[in-house]
Amino acid sequence: MTEAVSRPLLHCRDVGGDRAGSVVVLLHGLFGSSVNWLPIARQLAADGRRVLVPDLRNHGRSFHHPDVSYAALASDLLGLLDARGIDEADLVGHSMGAKAAMWLALAEPDRVRSLVVVDSAPVSYPNRLDAILEGLKAIRLETLVTRAEADAVLAGWVTDRPVRDYLLQNLVREDEAWRWRTNLAALAAGIDTIVGWPADAPDRSYPGRAMFLYGGESDYVLPDHEPRIRRLFPYARLRSVAGAGHWVYADRPAEVVAALRAFLD
Repeated sequence: MTEAVSRPLLHCRDVGGDRAGSVVVLLHGLFGSSVNWLPIARQLAADGRRVLVPDLRNHGRSFHHPDVSYAALASDLLGLLDARGIDEADLVGHSMGAKAAMWLALAEPDRVRSLVVVDSAPVSYPNRLDAILEGLKAIRLETLVTRAEADAVLAGWVTDRPVRDYLLQNLVREDEAWRWRTNLAALAAGIDTIVGWPADAPDRSYPGRAMFLYGGESDYVLPDHEPRIRRLFPYARLRSVAGAGHWVYADRPAEVVAALRAFLD
């Protein structure tokens, strides 16, 4: 694994302070940020847990870098744990964040007390994101006046308003100019890596507890994926959330919090 100390540290929200006890790390998906997990982070912290919610590289307030590999993302997470003096943590990741969490659990199992994979599997997916990337690139920041204009442009590629709202949270105005917090160039160049599960992933099984929590209306975790899940994560439980799509924790937050509390306890 790449040495974490050679890279900048991730921007991270620390919810619950320096309380003793379990540490939970919540990891967002592609085009997301730590903001996505904050409502759930606060509920988990209210139970006495310390919850870390980082922005992954090329997202939010974290650094930009052309390397979007899961080995690099896992190395960043290891660096975060080392910097905070955390020997082990419960990892909860969604989509891209879930793959980074799975990689770290397989590569450094002693650092991962338990693992929750939200609507993802250790498999390669088809690239369904070209329309999103084209829509984001079509927004001309140099002539943009309002966020509503950006939404109107993006609507030509993305018809779902909640998805557009999710994407446009990354559009910010600073010093009288618009900019993306996400590193669109790196994400577009590395999209096949992001949707994939690399051939050089650690080929071993994770000996700890794991839960695969997936949307009942999503197609990211399918029966065909279960043999691979069982081989890499032999103690995994698979749990469907009825009525939820890919953004499980946004569609059914109460059910997700209840499932996380039951598992983490």
